[in-house]
Amino acid sequence: MSNCIVSPSLHFICRVPGSSAGRTTPRAVYLVPTVIRPYSSRYRHYSPRNPKRPTKSASSLTLGVAACFLVAGSVFFNSNARYLGEAEVLVDRPNTAGLTLDNIMVGSVLPGRPGNLTPDQEAKLQELWTATLTVFGVLAPNKPEDADGLQSTSGAATSEPKATKKKQSMFRRQDDSKTAADQDDKYGQSKAFQQVLATQNPENLRKAFWSMVKHDHPDGLLLRFLRARKWDVHNALVMLIATMNWRMQEVHVDDDIMKKGEAQAMQDTSNSNATIKKEGHDFLAQLKLGKSFLHGTDKEGRPMCFVRVRLHRQGEQSETSLERYTVYTIETARLLLASHVDTAAIVFDMTGFSMANMDYAPVKFMIKCFEANYPESLGVVLVHKSPWIFHSIWNIIKGWLDPVVAKKVHFTKNIEELEQFIEKSHIIKELGGDDPWEYSYVEPKADENQTMSDETTTNQLLEERAKVVKEYESTTQAWISDAQDRKTLQQKRNDLAERLRAGYWQLDPYVRARSLYDRTGMIRGSEGGVIQYYGKPETPKGPKPLIASPQHGLVATEPRADDVD
Repeated sequence: MSNCIVSPSLHFICRVPGSSAGRTTPRAVYLVPTVIRPYSSRYRHYSPRNPKRPTKSASSLTLGVAACFLVAGSVFFNSNARYLGEAEVLVDRPNTAGLTLDNIMVGSVLPGRPGNLTPDQEAKLQELWTATLTVFGVLAPNKPEDADGLQSTSGAATSEPKATKKKQSMFRRQDDSKTAADQDDKYGQSKAFQQVLATQNPENLRKAFWSMVKHDHPDGLLLRFLRARKWDVHNALVMLIATMNWRMQEVHVDDDIMKKGEAQAMQDTSNSNATIKKEGHDFLAQLKLGKSFLHGTDKEGRPMCFVRVRLHRQGEQSETSLERYTVYTIETARLLLASHVDTAAIVFDMTGFSMANMDYAPVKFMIKCFEANYPESLGVVLVHKSPWIFHSIWNIIKGWLDPVVAKKVHFTKNIEELEQFIEKSHIIKELGGDDPWEYSYVEPKADENQTMSDETTTNQLLEERAKVVKEYESTTQAWISDAQDRKTLQQKRNDLAERLRAGYWQLDPYVRARSLYDRTGMIRGSEGGVIQYYGKPETPKGPKPLIASPQHGLVATEPRADDVD
């Protein structure tokens, strides 16, 4: 960073590509995505290949449509994230509460994330926290109409000015015409929201939320919903609560899919019940085939999911097992994300694709769960070596996608084009790269989930986490109401968020069954959530390993030629 300085106001002032001098406009900040090993002085910058302009954020999941369409239930992750270009100007000064020079140097914070919010964005986050805590029963409604509106909210708050300056309630009954967001509510989340408020116990919704947080920053999770709904607080709340209900009542993400995992599927293959036996067999078959797998990072440090489209055949697995496998893969991949790299990349290997690989039923499920329940999680989709027959199919798929989302899809014909997004040393040899890593499924061990039977320790860890959660909620209430001491309170919230992150990895082996990626050493929960993509330190394999750090992605030990000083 020889051409960058940090101003007293915590602004980066850097040389802009094509410019010979640094910009010193007081309100401008030029951020270069940087990742640094916490215990090392070596660092590197991650800069996109196309510095012309940053990509806009979009609603999450529609991109999963393409994902699904191709693999029919064997893929993960959707949503778009906005990545900085080589130099990004933030006109509005971001909120730097809780952001120190040290953690700026550790990794520049993307816009709209914790530590990089404009005043207006921070206000929206506070509004959403207020509404969310009210739904959870932590906060009492401020006004009678708030309590009444909780049972009958019908639409997003209108942006049209009123005759009076009286502030509208988030939960106020509204009879005016539906907004565009309501008209686009193709999954009926507004209706589901009303039903959930009327029928669900607020404490259950609260537990579902904190269960979804896992190692994430609580603000980061709420901000995903805000960005997905273009900072409309009401629509973000509707999406959030509908998602909690989906996780808790419809698919049972944490109390079934992740809790039972692969080991339960293995046991089910020996079940005397034919239906249970088939579901277990079909679930494991997808893992053994390696239809999709998680491995490595692209040039932006995003974890990658490789999808071998040719390995899917319609009817080979049941629809239920396809859906279960899809959610399982998404949730596992979420463990690889971090605050500064909060999106993933999908690489579709289209080699050998034919019409036999198409399967429409899982597509509908994938589109729905991605668009409605996993916002802001996908950075880029690479469709590699697609045959001519796929081009007409793509025209159909593209019509389903939001235009901004469609721009995230890139077609690559050869290794040279793929190298624009992934270092050749990180491209697996199967695709023509230099990484000799090969997918191989390691079956569950008989005693790998033994800790889950330790109820005493499990309850103790859950109680400790519950105390931190309660303190975080009370501190958040103070942060919202006390403008004078907001910076100090924000720092306390960040400290509590870190305690939740560290505490989650202590709790993890007691509530989540071990996965393939735990068995192979990629997810190292016992080391505080270290993610080790390129072989174990004691037995290095593949290209030169990256530096692994606790939930802060991986850092290459040597700078690339396109690094920004």
